Amino acid sequence: MALPLPLALVLILAGVWTLVVWPPFLRRILKDPRARDEAGRATRFMMVHLMLISTSMVLGLATAIIGIRAAVG
Repeated sequence: MALPLPLALVLILAGVWTLVVWPPFLRRILKDPRARDEAGRATRFMMVHLMLISTSMVLGLATAIIGIRAAVG
């Protein structure tokens, strides 16, 4: 299935957007006092956000790769 160039560019843009937006959010989560308990262990707050961010970044990378492959040929 061939994807038109404008749609491939939308996929690339969506993937890049995801890869740019989530890392600063991760830095804020890691600094949040709710991320660790009194003993310094990771809390559910941190774990849930780490899963959300890592899943989003993997999907964003896949989206960008699909867009690039569609744009190239």
